[in-house]
Amino acid sequence: MQTISDLGDLRGKRVLVRSDLNVPLDGTTISDDGRIRASLPTLERLAAAGARVLVTAHLGRPKGTPDPAYSLKPVAQRLGELWGQPVLFAGDTTGDEAHHVAAALQDGQIAVLENVRFNPGETSKDDAERGAFADELAALADVFVSDGFGVVHRKQASVYDVATRLPAAVGGLVQAEVEVLKRLTESPERPYVVVLGGSKVSDKLGVIDNLLEKADTLLIGGGMVFTFLAAQGHGVGSSLLESDQIDVAREYIERAAARGVDLVLPSDVVVAPEFSADAPATTVPADAIPDDQMGLDIGPDASQVFAQHVRDARTVFWNGPMGVFEFAAFAGGTRAVAEALTQTDGLSVVGGGDSAAAVRQLGFADDAFGHISTGGGASLEYLEGKTLPGLAILEEKTS
Repeated sequence: MQTISDLGDLRGKRVLVRSDLNVPLDGTTISDDGRIRASLPTLERLAAAGARVLVTAHLGRPKGTPDPAYSLKPVAQRLGELWGQPVLFAGDTTGDEAHHVAAALQDGQIAVLENVRFNPGETSKDDAERGAFADELAALADVFVSDGFGVVHRKQASVYDVATRLPAAVGGLVQAEVEVLKRLTESPERPYVVVLGGSKVSDKLGVIDNLLEKADTLLIGGGMVFTFLAAQGHGVGSSLLESDQIDVAREYIERAAARGVDLVLPSDVVVAPEFSADAPATTVPADAIPDDQMGLDIGPDASQVFAQHVRDARTVFWNGPMGVFEFAAFAGGTRAVAEALTQTDGLSVVGGGDSAAAVRQLGFADDAFGHISTGGGASLEYLEGKTLPGLAILEEKTS
């Protein structure tokens, strides 16, 4: 894939950058600006090179029509605060205001276009409709830079189609993400430990399938663990359970044993009678969950075991919290894993999404980890071995 360095002199050129600015918003307040911070280095580099930078991104799922609740205006404001200079904002994506802002841009300035998903062509399954919108985007710029790793697994106009219409390169954020993921899949230092959590086994089928061939140890926590416990014949009370995945979980346990992969389930869990922040928490053995209780975190013994595996690893990939980390009583497992990752003598990768949100909410600094991915879904699909359209098109253009 071409990089920004391959684009030559960018002074005076309008560069359309697809960033990932899909941050959590509470009204107009950004509760986690991690993705904005991660996008900034590429934008700063382009601005410093004298480019006229037009940023396109999405926020939420507004279903192809303008919705003030999903406006990127507060994101543009925060971007300007972090950059230390004003960032212009266009109230539409490819309309009159966008063209006016694009024409007014000076060398080294940055502007953010309104939410790309306010336009039905962005996510359309119809190639012609998506292509027509990509034509409108391409008309605003001379060059395209793909830097939204969180969306490269989507075949969407601002990710895929616009790259076929302009000279295109990968931005620094996507470049760094791909380099890390290659280390996880092609040449991991060993021991290689994978920690998987989150709600559902069904969300992680592909990644478990693929990593069973690569990892030395697989630690399973979060809501998905109860399907594995059920596969071992244990009762799980009122815990989250995917009954239709029990046979799949049993097959994974058997495959891990056959391949010599250490698949570790928690020995104890923290339970409560209901899903509530102030529900009374009790620790019980993982094979003795009372019928009237639900598991909401891995237990203290399991937390110590998981943490030791992580500390002993040379490569760690973690995706998915160990419990309901938003509730203090059920955050212990997630905190233990996060802290252990900061103590790993090797590559530690936090796989985006809820895991990234958890480490920040629990007070860990981003630079305490080797890498925090900005794209949970994209990271998982890459680790599954899937083709990511936003990367594939850039590779095609240089082949």
